[in-house]
Amino acid sequence: MLFDRDDTIAYTDQAVYRDAARWAASRYGLDASHVGHVLAAVWADHTSPDRESSWWHLRTLSEEEAFWSEYGRELTRRLELPADAAPEWLARFPYEAYMKPVSGARDVLSALRTRGLKIGVLSNTLPSIDRTLVAVGLADLIDVAIATCAVGIHKPEPGAYHHAAATLGVEPREILFIDDKAENVAAARAVGMQARLIDLSGQDGDAIHSLAEVLDIVDARWEAVGQ
Repeated sequence: MLFDRDDTIAYTDQAVYRDAARWAASRYGLDASHVGHVLAAVWADHTSPDRESSWWHLRTLSEEEAFWSEYGRELTRRLELPADAAPEWLARFPYEAYMKPVSGARDVLSALRTRGLKIGVLSNTLPSIDRTLVAVGLADLIDVAIATCAVGIHKPEPGAYHHAAATLGVEPREILFIDDKAENVAAARAVGMQARLIDLSGQDGDAIHSLAEVLDIVDARWEAVGQ
């Protein structure tokens, strides 16, 4: 089994952004709405693959640490706060604090483990993927966690999937891959993986709409093999 992370087994809780904005407003005497707009703007500036300062170009944990330091400095600069406000802010609201597990994620991953399956995560994300999986309470159920930043190859590039299969120690054809982006699902199928799209909002009729459906897919495959 191979899962994407964001909007598949975990999600970004927008309520935490509001909590961060309210905390900063109270702590530094700012307007919460203004803080929220600045938070969104600074993050957007650091997420575009075309920008040299983007997290897409990070390769190591030390590079990521420097990235967050620069992010904190930019955030406090735009809010006209003293530089020493950045470490306090980032300590209170680190990256992983914004993430929550998807409903039923732990139960589904546990059930897959009882079926004897290896579980991997392949995510277009920063090198600190292990820390985020600990934060959402799923790390102990995952055999391999791959951040594409650390590999230097992002989905939907074929190399990302081949790297994941090799790290799991299986052939691509043996993997069922679950992702919330159609282009990533198509790329996985192109390298020989079985893959399904997941849409937790329930709007895409061609997708599964909950992690629990993964168990049905796995069990149906087993029954087909048994026949």
